[in-house]
Amino acid sequence: MLTMVSLPVQALPEGTDTISRFLQERFTGESTAATPSTGAGSRTEDLLGGVREKASDLVLSAMNFLGVRYRFGGTSEETGFDCSGFTRHVFENSVGLLLPRRSSEQAQAPGLLSIRQDDLKPGDLVFFNTMRSAFSHVGIYVGEGKFIHAPRTGSTVRVEDMRQDYWLRRFDGARRVPQLSTSSAPRNLGSVNAGN
Repeated sequence: MLTMVSLPVQALPEGTDTISRFLQERFTGESTAATPSTGAGSRTEDLLGGVREKASDLVLSAMNFLGVRYRFGGTSEETGFDCSGFTRHVFENSVGLLLPRRSSEQAQAPGLLSIRQDDLKPGDLVFFNTMRSAFSHVGIYVGEGKFIHAPRTGSTVRVEDMRQDYWLRRFDGARRVPQLSTSSAPRNLGSVNAGN
């Protein structure tokens, strides 16, 4: 069951990025579009169309888990996610790719391409050093400098700006899946260990 959270939301200024508009629409039902109203369905379709132009289906799938609680070792929507459980679940269920269980193993998975920060595209895995250990945290890049992740105990899956000083100082690298699976059977990219 997807848990929705009530968040205080302020109107976003004109020119706000597509991801922020998508999030406001999702949590408040209010459109930030400056175009004339032609009905709520049309505004939502226009907004989602803009997001789709910049984000893969994998990113849209990840957005379905916004608000799901963090749980160390968690690997499902029902029990909660930790960072690597979240990325593993999203990749397996949206593109059929079975990532290793731990974030450090995901960073070293064979077949993934190392990507520079200035070459990021929606759907790339982004890694951070949050526990004084390389590749100790992982999320999914959603575009426009933002990523979605399961941050820590007491929190929920959310989108954050990688350009914030905290994340800039801890960025370890990024990985990209060169080709997405077309088969229905998940591809396995590593071992199945528990924990981050």
